[in-house]
Amino acid sequence: MLAKSSHSGTNMSGRILAIGDIHGCAGEFADLLKRLEPTSDDTVILLGDLINRGPDSRRVIEMARELKAICLFGNHELRLLNYHRSGAPTPFNGTDAATFNVLKKSDWDFLETLQATHYVEEHETVFVHGGFLPGIPWAAQGLEVVTYIQVIDRIGQPARRADCPEGEFWADLWTGPPYVVYGHTPRPNIYNQRWSAGIDTACVMGGHLTAFILPEQRFVQVRARQKYYG
Repeated sequence: MLAKSSHSGTNMSGRILAIGDIHGCAGEFADLLKRLEPTSDDTVILLGDLINRGPDSRRVIEMARELKAICLFGNHELRLLNYHRSGAPTPFNGTDAATFNVLKKSDWDFLETLQATHYVEEHETVFVHGGFLPGIPWAAQGLEVVTYIQVIDRIGQPARRADCPEGEFWADLWTGPPYVVYGHTPRPNIYNQRWSAGIDTACVMGGHLTAFILPEQRFVQVRARQKYYG
């Protein structure tokens, strides 16, 4: 399944502020925005997994709308939206049910607007939740791959690291271009490679919430207020 992507051409004004997996941590999201001080000229990109696990998924969605942020599909949004579309009464994965039961029509409408990727031509950079399979054109890869992949298994298929601990991280094999900024794989530190940056630094697990800023190519972080999950 391919979902819509978006493309930004050259001559963009302002900064690009890409923020990793928020997971319902509305307070930390507010703390990070206070440090970033986005203006109307800036473009905010949220890399998916805005919801679940943390204390206030609905508030995170509201803040994203207020910012007019470009919001990408994470595996958590995709899973809940698939439940919602199918009419399933209750999802059965982790903290899905708590989020599912508080979302309103405007929230579901918002989830329908999410994008698979966002490409910025001026900086030859693509933003995505999970990542890509190397060796395949990134724009041709399906939503289930780009929201899900963490590692590559022995037969070259995308997998989660929990299911395939011997797999190779896709980012270790990605030679670019484009440069890829992604979330999805929580780590204690930014995973900074030549052609990619993994900025899910496990805020909801008591780590940090991280932003990547263009054109400065720098990172800004805030510490989690507490550990909410895991």
